[in-house]
Amino acid sequence: MTRPSSSPDADFGHTAPHRHRNRRPGLRAGIAVTVVVAVAAGGAYAAGLGPVERDEHDSTPDPAATAQARAFLADWAGGRLGSAGSRTTSPARAQEVLSNFTSGLDISKPELTPARATKKDDGTVRVAFTAKMPVKGLGTWTYRSRVPVREQKNGAWKVDWSLSLVHPHLSDTAKFRLEREDTPEPEVTDRNGKSLTGDAHPSLQPVLSRFAGGGSGPRGAIRLVDRVTGEVEGTETVFGKKDGQPSDGPVTTTLDATWQAAADKALAGTADGKNASLVALRVDNGEILAMANSPATGFNRAVSGTYAPGSTWKIVTSSALLLKNAVAPDDVVDCPKYLTVGKEFHNVETSEFPGATFRQDFTKSCNTAFISLRGKLGDAELGDVAREYFGVGQEWHVGIPSFDGSVPVPKDETEKAASMIGQGRIQANPLIMASVTATAASGRFHQPTILPGAEDTTSTKPLPSSVVTQLRTMMRATVTDGTAHALADLPGAIGAKTGTAEVSENEPNNGWLVARRGNVAVACVVEQGVTGGGSAGPILHSLLSAVPDDPS
Repeated sequence: MTRPSSSPDADFGHTAPHRHRNRRPGLRAGIAVTVVVAVAAGGAYAAGLGPVERDEHDSTPDPAATAQARAFLADWAGGRLGSAGSRTTSPARAQEVLSNFTSGLDISKPELTPARATKKDDGTVRVAFTAKMPVKGLGTWTYRSRVPVREQKNGAWKVDWSLSLVHPHLSDTAKFRLEREDTPEPEVTDRNGKSLTGDAHPSLQPVLSRFAGGGSGPRGAIRLVDRVTGEVEGTETVFGKKDGQPSDGPVTTTLDATWQAAADKALAGTADGKNASLVALRVDNGEILAMANSPATGFNRAVSGTYAPGSTWKIVTSSALLLKNAVAPDDVVDCPKYLTVGKEFHNVETSEFPGATFRQDFTKSCNTAFISLRGKLGDAELGDVAREYFGVGQEWHVGIPSFDGSVPVPKDETEKAASMIGQGRIQANPLIMASVTATAASGRFHQPTILPGAEDTTSTKPLPSSVVTQLRTMMRATVTDGTAHALADLPGAIGAKTGTAEVSENEPNNGWLVARRGNVAVACVVEQGVTGGGSAGPILHSLLSAVPDDPS
């Protein structure tokens, strides 16, 4: 149902008798670069130019005229409507119309960008501008218009007031009306048709709100209407176009109500009040089964957060090394307490494992061993593998806003050393690391999605089966003999990798844990969790204890 705005019609200018005239199409939206304008009122003196004699045949606009137009636009944009009106030939009327325009159309903080000034044959100077008008709750209305400035008898320049300078279609006979379409929040269901609500699944509140109006958000329009009859003469702009989702049917997601409830409960019960998030998704197709955050409402850090992934990134680093046969699981790669590469790197709790194999380095999460292998990879190679095999850094179409990862080329040898262990400038989140875990388990990247049939523009290559086998074996050993032992008592051949990511010298580390059981990959981060096994471990243990081995 479409209804006019609850605020009064944008009734600008006096009401004139209705008369027939040609219909006028809406303007094309313009694109502009924001310019900050702050010019004092007045003529050439205000512009700091002093009195200037000008050739009446000179086609160059008077700088004082241009300054007055720009100052008018700056006052209008800044909400100083009295001051804006005083710069015009009709101060009271200008102030009234500008006020009605913004309030009647629910416009807040206009952005008015002046462009080129031109001088007409009659001496009038016109300054074109692009208007970006944010309409509350709907979006931004963009159009172009002009501010005419005329020299007065006293030599001062004034904006030559008219309704059309506010918008070219605004006149004595036509005004604008804001219409909002009622878009009740549709039912949202999980993959099995079970209803999903914010009350039952608190972490989904930010996600469910995005599906309002069939997933396109609130809808509305600004109409040009006859002042007397109210007849619609044209549509200036439309907000929230329908995206093909039937408005009278439920929005079906890939989520699983059982997994989602377990995820919310795991975070609520074992995150100890810390900021934390997790994602669970299917290995075979990337469909998201659950995403949860603590606190439950607000920022969706599970899919939009940016974190150093710490040692969970060693899954990608290992893949890069194994792909080029730079190391084998049984090769000895010593694990000393410290290793200096521009700065001193160390292992968690300054542990050491002399004579360790690469497999043991992985299961015990030895930083120094991985850093010692940095010369085996080219500077850009780790990022290339992340992108080409794991899809990290490509554009994902998840169905909701997401951060899709960043693996920049290291600036120096120290940063390259840090990138080998998921530090430096590498950034990820639980969605990315759950996907990395799924790719390592299956050998093929599947774009994560929350809506069935989401667009997929990614392009990746499959991991060789030999690399997949080696990764699975090392991840399983991390549970049975390594740092992910917190999951060892759970049924199923779980494979996992812990991570401890440094934030700063003055803050506790973030704790990470990723795991795969059957056809599900999960990832969890706990801010200031100190260690992955100690903070994220109990959360994923709670989750995996409460759900079936495989989703339906």
